This record gives sequence, structure tokens and C-alpha cells, in this order.
Amino acid sequence: MTADTAAALLPAARRPHQDGRAAGGAADRWRGALRRSAPVLPAVAVVALVAVPAAPAGDGSAGTGSVADAASALLVAYCLVRLARERARPLTRTAALVLGLPVLGVTVAALTSGDPPAALPGVARYLQIFVLVPAALLLLIRDRRDFRLVAGAVVALALVEGSIGVTQYLTGTGASYMGENIRAVGTFGPTDVMGMATVVAYGLVICVGYALAPVRGPGPRRRTVALVCAGLLLVPLALSFSRGAWIATAVAVLLQLVISGPRRAATVVLAAGALGIVLVGGLGIGSQMISERLSSITRVTEAPDQSVADRYTMWAAATDMWRERPVTGVGLKGFPAHRDSHASLGLSAASDTAGAGLGFQRQPLLSPHNMYLLVLSEQGLLGIMALAGSWAALLVLALRRLPRHGRGGSGCAFVVAGLLVWQLVDFGYADIGGPSTVLMAVMFGLAAWWALSPDPGRPGPGRGRETGSGAAAA
Repeated sequence: MTADTAAALLPAARRPHQDGRAAGGAADRWRGALRRSAPVLPAVAVVALVAVPAAPAGDGSAGTGSVADAASALLVAYCLVRLARERARPLTRTAALVLGLPVLGVTVAALTSGDPPAALPGVARYLQIFVLVPAALLLLIRDRRDFRLVAGAVVALALVEGSIGVTQYLTGTGASYMGENIRAVGTFGPTDVMGMATVVAYGLVICVGYALAPVRGPGPRRRTVALVCAGLLLVPLALSFSRGAWIATAVAVLLQLVISGPRRAATVVLAAGALGIVLVGGLGIGSQMISERLSSITRVTEAPDQSVADRYTMWAAATDMWRERPVTGVGLKGFPAHRDSHASLGLSAASDTAGAGLGFQRQPLLSPHNMYLLVLSEQGLLGIMALAGSWAALLVLALRRLPRHGRGGSGCAFVVAGLLVWQLVDFGYADIGGPSTVLMAVMFGLAAWWALSPDPGRPGPGRGRETGSGAAAA
């Protein structure tokens, strides 16, 4: 064999070893990424399991628990075990005060309830959504990379649910709406028609937040992906026919645009208006049904649809309950028991549901579909001040970080501001309940990390060794 032949064969002989090293390097990178993301992987699992359909209750109402709820309990347990192992400092005093406020109202309402044992499930639900899961995420998220991982899981869930919803509309396999099975509800079914709308709206607000973030590093590509995803999510949101989700999304996105710059806000609003005129007015895409749905919001005294009439009737009933017991309310889980004695005869007491794989059912109206009035009626002034005070503190603390991290900093600022405003506006038209509720707790957890962490994006007490270089800018 000549020297030239040996030289020609030598690279070929080395190639398998090089390929092996490359494969080993890729495997090491994957293992490293999994190891680094381990603290927030339980939160990602909770988000993914929200898509698992919950079995409906026998009475036709939505079930009281889901696989995602069980996963959220494991998330809290995982956080406690991790804190015990690392002997890390728990919440700061500010975080403990903000997240602990709801405990006061819930505890007093349960103790003063006419049936304390029946109120215990309500105590567990409120603590899960507004205290335990948000606190666990506050302690587990270490930097903006972890934040993006959880937020990205929400966007992925929104895209999956949205694609299912659009398919339901196109194939006539959705929930019943105006006599046709065309309402997009995703995997949540007709007993939780707000579920898919909530998930899709969360994903859309997150995408808009990152699209508005300052561009640097991989920013241009991330912004393009975020804009495309936001555009895709607009379709299932419209096909959900959820008036509350439409209003909350419009307000949240408008706020995000304003804090990113008035000029950009004006440009985007004009472009969105022109696009809406073309799609709805020019092409007639869903124009009749969407216009009818929008106009029904204001029809309270002149020929309102039954859902609007029932909602305003239950709002009046909740207000009467509060007047009866203004300080502590009628007790947790007390609204259904006191509803008929405070509601007018015009209340239908149940709504008709059908489609999306289920037959006709009568779903009892067990809440006023307004979170503020639900808390006011069941927990009184003490409960609403504690719970709304916690939400207001989160929003104020998050917005206070906008000048420092907003226009010149992370997209987390835009995302959190949008999510909090969306949720607080939507609470005027919805309350807790249904399989998607646990995702609300995840959103509050993301907001809590941004608002209450000592310095978002940098290692917290007891976590510096794991964070490493994870504090890269978004």
C-alpha cells in the first residue's frame, strides 16, 4: 500500500469514531439540557396534562378533578422535597405576604360556613390555584430560560388545542352553538366551553409578549415564530365564540402594545382593524355568528339571549347574598345552596350542552360566572379584599419592573403584564372551575416569579450552583 493510498483511507477509518464522538456529544447535550431543566419539568408536565379530557360528573356538571390537578399536587410536593434537600431559603417576606393573603379570606369563610365539611373542597381549590402552585413555581423557576420553557409549553398546548378546535368547526364536530355543532372547544368538551378559549388566549398573549420584546441575539427568529403562532391562535379564539375571552384578550394585547411604545400600538391597532374588516366584512369569515355574539353582550333589556339573561340574574343573586352577610359571605361552596332564594324567576338554573362527542345534557349553573362576585358572595368583604389585594399586588409589582426590564429588557415583562391583565379582565366574565383552572395557577406562578423574585433572571438563594449561565437575556 502506497503512502497516498494510506492517506486516502485514513479519514474513512477515522469517520466512525468521529461520528461516535458527535453522537456522544449530542447525547451529552440532551442529558445536560434535561438535567438543567429538571426543576421546571414537573410544571411542563402539568401544562401538558391539561389537554387530557376530564370525565364529566354524573350530574352533567363538569368534573371536580383532573389528571392535571393531580400533577399539580405532585408539583407542590416536588418543590417541598427539593427545598428540604437544598435547605434553600423559602419565600421572601413580600412574597409570603402577597401569596398568603388569600389564605385569610378562605379560612374565615370556611370556618363561618353553615356546613364547614362541605366547604373543605373549596378551601383546597382556592389554596391550589392562588397559593400553592404559584408559590411552587416561584421557587422552582430560576431564570428566564426556565420561564421560557414553561411559557413555551403553554403555547404548544394552545396550538394543539386550537388545531383541534378549528377541526371541530370545519367538520361540525364541536360543541353545539345556535343549533350547529361548530363551537371550538378542543379536548375540554361542551361542559367547559371556556377551556379551549382560555388556553388559546394564554398562548396568544404569551406570543404577543415575546413578539414585542426588544430584538437581540436570536431575537429576530424568536419574534417571527411568536408572530406566526399569534396569528394562528387568533383563528381558534374567534371560533370559540367566547365573549369574555375576546374582551380580555383585546385589553391585554392593547396593554402590551402601549407599554412597548405608543407608535407601535397605533400601527398594530390600525393594521388589525384593517385585517378584521377584510376577513369578516370582505370575505365574510364567520361574520354573522361573530357579529351576533358581540352584539349580544349589550342586549340586557331588549331581547337578550338566555345565557346573557342568566348571567346577569346570577350576578344580582350574588350581590343579594353579599348584602345578607357582608363581612364573611355565605361560606365557601355556598352559592348553589343560596342561589334560588336570591335569584329571580327568570333564571333557567341550567344551560343546555351537547356536541363534541357528548349527547344532550343540562348543566347546572352553580356559580355567577364572575370571580369577583363569587368571592364577594361566598367570602364577603374580607375574602374579596384579601384575594383581590393579592392580585393587585402582583400586578403592581410586575408593572414596577417594566421601566427596568421592559423596553430595554426581557420579554417576560410583556408576557406577565399581559397575562395578569387578561386574567383580571376575564374574571369579570368567568370564575374558577373546570379542567383548565389548573393552568390559571401556572399563569399566576409565572407572574409571581417575575413580580416577587429578588432579581428575575439571576440565581436565587440556594440555587446559584444550578443556574450557571442560565440568566441569559430573553
